[in-house]
Amino acid sequence: MKYELLIFDWDGTLMDSAGHIVASLQHAARAMDLSVPSDDEASYIIGLGLGEALLHLFPQLPEADHPQLADHYRDHYLGRDDAIPLFAGADALLRRLHGRGHTLAVATGKSRRGLDRAMQHTALEPLFSASRTADQTFSKPHPAMIEEIIAELGGRPETTLMIGDTSHDLQMALNAGVASVGVSYGAHDVALLAACQPLAIVDTMTALADWLEMNG
Repeated sequence: MKYELLIFDWDGTLMDSAGHIVASLQHAARAMDLSVPSDDEASYIIGLGLGEALLHLFPQLPEADHPQLADHYRDHYLGRDDAIPLFAGADALLRRLHGRGHTLAVATGKSRRGLDRAMQHTALEPLFSASRTADQTFSKPHPAMIEEIIAELGGRPETTLMIGDTSHDLQMALNAGVASVGVSYGAHDVALLAACQPLAIVDTMTALADWLEMNG
């Protein structure tokens, strides 16, 4: 076992939620009479904490209006988050990796409340030994999420692998000095992922499972 600790991003990596995140951001913009971001613009910020995401998308919005904008986003997102599916094969992959003896963790731009809800809806919480969310520590691509998980679990950077669908995930891994694998079926395209020097970029959950079986 080369990588004892596997840290997964959540949205766009394990859960097929990128489209709903984009729609919720666009809904929030309309509710506030702001310029509505394109699908590509909204997809780019997936993986960041909500505060950082809103600041990136709406830099001209007064800071005093950010809470109201965030509330519009949350209301739309949480209205149907229980119906957002995992990617096909994600549940089986996580259970296989856990049974194989890997320690699993999550580093996500979701809030603690959002991740807890997703864990409950998917019944995956028992598989993960640790998690960090954007409202607990620094947002990606700052290395704090990975560093704190490694410290909590007594891991080592050289035996840790980060798996994510955005350049924010992979840059966080680079900043933390750990290896990474990118998945191209989520929010960011291959060019953005490749710029962060992952060990591999895979196109499907099946390909990710195969790569981990051979190299993990």
